Amino acid sequence: MATHAWTTEPAELLKVGEGFSLDAVDAHAHPGFDGDKTTGTALLDAREQRLDELQERLFAASRIGDGHDAVLLVLQAMDTAGKGGIVRHVVGGVDPQGVDLAAFKAPTDEELAHDFLWRIEKRLPGPGMIGVFDRSHYEDVLIARVRGLADHAEIERRYAAIVDFERRVAASGTRIVKVMLHISPDEQKERLMERLERSDKHWKYNPGDVDERMRWDDYMAAYQTVFERTSTPEAPWYVVPADRKWYARLAVQELLIDALEDIDPQWPAADFDIEAEKRRLAAS
Repeated sequence: MATHAWTTEPAELLKVGEGFSLDAVDAHAHPGFDGDKTTGTALLDAREQRLDELQERLFAASRIGDGHDAVLLVLQAMDTAGKGGIVRHVVGGVDPQGVDLAAFKAPTDEELAHDFLWRIEKRLPGPGMIGVFDRSHYEDVLIARVRGLADHAEIERRYAAIVDFERRVAASGTRIVKVMLHISPDEQKERLMERLERSDKHWKYNPGDVDERMRWDDYMAAYQTVFERTSTPEAPWYVVPADRKWYARLAVQELLIDALEDIDPQWPAADFDIEAEKRRLAAS
């Protein structure tokens, strides 16, 4: 990996490990990156080419070769933390035909008639794809716990079900990159106020966001439990400070590059006689 202004690889620095405490994470910091916004933005642009090449190789290997690998990026965060910016500025830098985006909203009646993982499994990325979950199955242990939508026994069952589910997905060849974009309540207030003050952002504002802010401490406690119960070797969590949008985007980009480099997809070999095809083309 080209380190550039990174002093420590994000995959190592931001991973949730034993003894992790969300309260100890400074949402305004840029850990492991020895640079400012200008440096970070320039590096984001520079590394886009590497991410794009790896994604194309992954896609090609699954279409012509025997590649069966995929990547799943799970994005979780409080409102305004920048999930949309990650999708646009990081994932948006690769060929869209190799990306499968799923934005999970409140479950429909049909989805509620099944186990909570039913709708999630249907949207898992196929071979060669980068799947993105804008919110995910974790809503069913975060919101459900904070709002009391499920009892304690059911929440406990879901933690275990998630671990088993992700272990199976990882065993099938999908690298799971779970990211919590950690924004501070003060920064969120500023971003929400901006949405109210700008007419071009009114469509983004939801009065319910303020209601959720009132439960901030409950959500942080719920996230802490999620990390403790579901960060595993097969599917670790990464907590990315998100008050600085440029840093969050840069860190997630590097986490994706790291996952793809670990897969190391190769260009598939031609299944035809190249020289013969050159002759045929030249004579056509």
